[in-house]
Amino acid sequence: MFTGLVEKIGTVAALEELDQTSTGGGGTSLTIANAQEILGDAHLGDSISVNGTCLTITEFDKSSFKVGVAPETLRRTNLGSLRKGSHVNLERAVSAGTRMGGHFVQGHVDTIASVQSIIPDGNALTFRFKPRDPSLLRYIVEKGYITIDGASLTVTKVQDGLDGWWEVMLIAYTQEKVVTANKKPGEDVNVEVDQVGKYVEKSVAAYFEGASNGESVILEKMVSKLVDERLKALGK
Repeated sequence: MFTGLVEKIGTVAALEELDQTSTGGGGTSLTIANAQEILGDAHLGDSISVNGTCLTITEFDKSSFKVGVAPETLRRTNLGSLRKGSHVNLERAVSAGTRMGGHFVQGHVDTIASVQSIIPDGNALTFRFKPRDPSLLRYIVEKGYITIDGASLTVTKVQDGLDGWWEVMLIAYTQEKVVTANKKPGEDVNVEVDQVGKYVEKSVAAYFEGASNGESVILEKMVSKLVDERLKALGK
């Protein structure tokens, strides 16, 4: 479990492809350098977030560590596009004394999104992202949380649909602390949506499945009324 507050930007020092007969069982071994600030309390087997992907430390020294990345992880995240010299967001797993300044982040990437545009707004930057899987837009709400390459950010605007997108704003301070600020249009980011939306959806679906016909009709009318009121408020 993580908070989405990036602790350090590390640098990919080496990538080693692992064959099927190796202990890694295929995939890639990554060596991340410039990480000395977060390795003082490290142990073998610790979880660490690399660009929002929960990985396991397999080796480490005072300033660098290794993680193994499985083939499935390479396919579902942007870690497969990393090269020597690439920068990555790093965060250690939460401890009992961690301040929860971001939100609960699992380190399980839901989809990849591409940067659509970057618009300056004073000393801030507004990033627009288009997801590879548009069905995940139903979990993204304005002013809600979203994790971009492991960084907890606030959604400022969202557009649903097959061509949907969402936006976040990076203030000047955040631009210095995360790799997203250096992304260009067309580049990919790892995305994890707020898990609360998934739990709510599953709970409501389970209610409808288990409710009697009369209860379902009442709830459907309540939802319909709320939707109608919202549309009227929007002038539609």
